[in-house]
Amino acid sequence: MPFLLSVILSFLPALGYASIVYWLDRFEKEPGRLLGGVFTWGALVATLGAIIWSMVFQFSIYMLTGSEVAAEMSGTALVAPLVEESLKGMAVLIIFLAFRTEFDSILDGIVYASITALGFAATENVLYLYFQGYQEDGMGGLVTLFILRVLMGGWNHAVYTSFIGIGLAMSRLSRRSLVIFGAPALGWGIAVATHATHNGMAILIAKGSGLSGLLALFLVDWLGWLAVFGIILWAMFRERRWMTDYLREEVDRGVISAEQYQTARSIWGRMRARSRARRSEQRRATKRFYQLCAELAQKKHQLKRRGEERGNSATIKRLRAELARISPQAAT
Repeated sequence: MPFLLSVILSFLPALGYASIVYWLDRFEKEPGRLLGGVFTWGALVATLGAIIWSMVFQFSIYMLTGSEVAAEMSGTALVAPLVEESLKGMAVLIIFLAFRTEFDSILDGIVYASITALGFAATENVLYLYFQGYQEDGMGGLVTLFILRVLMGGWNHAVYTSFIGIGLAMSRLSRRSLVIFGAPALGWGIAVATHATHNGMAILIAKGSGLSGLLALFLVDWLGWLAVFGIILWAMFRERRWMTDYLREEVDRGVISAEQYQTARSIWGRMRARSRARRSEQRRATKRFYQLCAELAQKKHQLKRRGEERGNSATIKRLRAELARISPQAAT
């Protein structure tokens, strides 16, 4: 029963946090199968790999130094961030390489990275809540770790790994060699550094810095959350600007109406349009229509920045044709 409770208290909040990330991606939603895939990667592959490789590296450090303290401290402050961010980042890299047409913006990079990290955090929290919480201090220990790790620190892994997604997205959208190769490395480095900073501060707290140290740790963590949230807001407004700029031509072409154009470029307008659709068929058509509007704007931006990458012009032509076909059914 305590183990099942640990699973519930770890995975339900993680799925709730993931739904918030999904909601924030307002214009062009990422495919559910890919989001489910990266969440599963984080929860299973990255977690299992992190356990194995952390043990290997930590044992290697012990063999070199002969010190259990050095092995434990370096394992927490250095090895864990290196191994965990690399394994979580692999899921984002797979999307970046194998599904490039779905990796269109900074916000996409943050979404894939955050969902992966939330899957990792869910499984990691199960282990902490049960083994270090319940088995050491009973239900009180389990509840304490739930408050500290799941509620007060629930976004930490998502924030760290978001920088990997941002770095890969910057590479995806650039033609400059320095950015193409340098941004992913920089993003990974920032992810490892922020993760290591958190773990290092946690070690200091464990050594006796008390409540003031704990508050300082959460202050640093929450400032990181705030910074990434600011990037998300910037990315959302950037995508809205693309909608404004690239869909104006579609009104002139007669593909969409002026009212649909105004709705497409407004987050709240799209939500109102779906609520106004009375029949299930119209709701589906409305949802599909505004998703296509976002995809068309993204593809036109890619054509401008990257040229004929994987037939962008043909994709734009196909999207226009489908938009024109379902336009009469879409609510505004």
